Amino acid sequence: MSLVVPCYNEAHRLQGTFQGIGTLTAALPFPIEVVVVDDGSEDATSAMAARLGRDLPDFRLLSEPHRGKGGALRAGVLAARGEYVFLADADWSMPAEQVLAFLPPALTDFDVAIGSREAQGARRYGEPIARHLIGRVFNRMVQTAVLPGVEDSQCGFKCMRRVAAVELFRAVRIDGWAYDVEVLVLARRRGLRILEIPIDWHYRADSRVRPGRDSLAMFRDLLRITLRHRVLGPLADELRGPGERSSAPQASSDCPRES
Repeated sequence: MSLVVPCYNEAHRLQGTFQGIGTLTAALPFPIEVVVVDDGSEDATSAMAARLGRDLPDFRLLSEPHRGKGGALRAGVLAARGEYVFLADADWSMPAEQVLAFLPPALTDFDVAIGSREAQGARRYGEPIARHLIGRVFNRMVQTAVLPGVEDSQCGFKCMRRVAAVELFRAVRIDGWAYDVEVLVLARRRGLRILEIPIDWHYRADSRVRPGRDSLAMFRDLLRITLRHRVLGPLADELRGPGERSSAPQASSDCPRES
């Protein structure tokens, strides 16, 4: 498995990030590759990550220009070598050992498994009501526009088979926070099997998400995704004609969920 962790000005929390990686490494029955992607940080993120990663058996640090979380993850995913690629936030708002729920033998027959704070059995801790409401409003807009049935597209913890991950991230155009939505839209259009995995999620007060500014950017990106994949995508298929259309199977409008 490859663990991909995007970082932007995370020097203050990297000690905890690597403690989480240690917890995960101890819980897994196989070795993992750790890929930390510095998204053009302006602090000591790269230097600290390099120092903390020295003792890991398979560690790589990628230094990228600042693009956003989606751009950083694209670089990390395309560099990953594991059979499975797990995407994790640097703050480990999900207990690291819960990664096992996304992998065989606990989970099989999937292409994309996404952490869910809304699936049956999930638990949230310490989240302010206003933050929760903003997230639910955005999710309802996402479901209405492009992803009916997906209750939590925005959780940062996701696992994909490497073949699927590379295919999807090569096609993603959104570099910001709404990259998740485009990844899942692309997965559905390709007929990939998506599962939502309930997790325990702990709110972090120093989250990188800024509810005001970032919410506006996410709504703008959702409009771009809707136009690109719901309007222009089908229109392009029609213009190509029956003999030229993609042969990839189309996903059901219902998203299977792991309970």
